[in-house]
Amino acid sequence: MARIFVEVFGCTANLADAEIISGLLKEEGHILVNSPIDAELTVMLTCTVKTPTENKMIKRIKQLSRLDASLIVAGCMPKAERIIVRKASPKASLIGPNDILKINEIVEKTVKGEQLELLQDEPVDRTGLPRVRKNPIIHIAPIASGCLGNCSYCIVKHARGHLFSYNINSIVKDAKQALSEGCKEIWITAEDTAAYRCGDQRLPDLLKKISDLKGQFYIRVGMMTPNQADEILRDLIKVYNFTKIFKFLHIPVQSGNDYILKKMRRNYSVIDFQRIILQFRESIPDISISTDMICGFPGETEEQFEDSLRLIKTIQPDVLNISRFWPRPYTDAYEMENKFHGREIKKRSRIMTKLWRSLSYKRSVDWLGWKGKVVIDERLPDGKVIGRNYAYKPIVLKANSKLGNFLDVNITKAKPGYLMGSVTKQH
Repeated sequence: MARIFVEVFGCTANLADAEIISGLLKEEGHILVNSPIDAELTVMLTCTVKTPTENKMIKRIKQLSRLDASLIVAGCMPKAERIIVRKASPKASLIGPNDILKINEIVEKTVKGEQLELLQDEPVDRTGLPRVRKNPIIHIAPIASGCLGNCSYCIVKHARGHLFSYNINSIVKDAKQALSEGCKEIWITAEDTAAYRCGDQRLPDLLKKISDLKGQFYIRVGMMTPNQADEILRDLIKVYNFTKIFKFLHIPVQSGNDYILKKMRRNYSVIDFQRIILQFRESIPDISISTDMICGFPGETEEQFEDSLRLIKTIQPDVLNISRFWPRPYTDAYEMENKFHGREIKKRSRIMTKLWRSLSYKRSVDWLGWKGKVVIDERLPDGKVIGRNYAYKPIVLKANSKLGNFLDVNITKAKPGYLMGSVTKQH
């Protein structure tokens, strides 16, 4: 049996894959270590969504290749950018997102000095597999791989492919098992959770089934595209009112201008997006809204950028993920004309960040004086903990509490993007 270090970068889907890989390795009898220095083999799960991320991955692959340990490069990058990975590490084994169930076979051969490349297209079901969770009270539940979209700027489709939804009963069974193991949060994860389909059942049906499970826990629903959410909007809002669903909606818009959205091939309009937010807030006024924006898409004029700023002012999201445009290989946007120099994109990103911070602080102020229950789901390096209330608001607390505990708190301070509070009761 080998001493193995598993390192992961990127999204929650990648993190779930790392937990599954670790679980399969541990079940086989391998020893998981905390550093590549102590390992006979390292499994690195890569991300390739942006150019700076790609550069970071290349640097890390080269670092790991210089160690005495064997190396397996996994995740999206080997599948989407095989040549770049192979150049960074000529001797590493490469596996794609759909090959993780073969990890023990790959490890066995790689440790013996063989070099493998498994980059299959056929998707695999990730339910019911052993786990070594990074956070013992959070179960990341992949419900599908791939997506139905074809965004002009996205390289991830080349790695994870077309939508493949997992069996609804298997997902629910997996969640039930996680709850029996002490998990207090179920994170529903996919490239587009609203695209989930199992026969005639959609995301609201899945959320209802998980909500019906016994126990005290919350469900966090992951990112969904506006056009797919619109198809199930009435049922989605209804299920979001269930007690066990975090009132947290992650729905990326990417631009506040319809012409740019069309160039991005996002398949919805700004009005469509606003209507979805409005209907959610009419039903759940204090829902937390998270959205994404891309600054400096090719050809984006100052007026079109101002449209994005106006949209942010209008919807006032609680969370805003701002990305600078980076041309990714194998995408249509890579070939588009009128790309910006980095200085202009940085300027727009700073303007948008400054706007969001001011709006975010105002959103946080609205929560001052709130009293209620939170679940502790994170420890901070300074000894404090983070609790999440029903709207998934992060509340920093000075509390000697275990992960998974439920506390009654009082919010006393507002900060951009988070809150601070004091404990009034431990359950």
